[in-house]
Amino acid sequence: MDFFPKPEANTQMERLKEVMTLREASQYLGISPDTLYKYLGEDKIPAFKLGNRWRFKKDLLDRWMESKSERGAVGRSTLGPRRGQGS
Repeated sequence: MDFFPKPEANTQMERLKEVMTLREASQYLGISPDTLYKYLGEDKIPAFKLGNRWRFKKDLLDRWMESKSERGAVGRSTLGPRRGQGS
């Protein structure tokens, strides 16, 4: 008997962990499920449906967050100091 998983099985399990449910994705992103539904309705976030359930790939969410943070940082740096900072 083989009690240790085969390497192929580990790779498959890692891939499975990369796909999240709506609840898992909302926790991962730190937003409420309602906000995530809003983003889905506005087509603002990468996702796909599996049957009638929304699913989210972790790597796509990471890239989406990265693109949002890059845009935010560029916008803020060109606006000058924030209120309450500097003169």
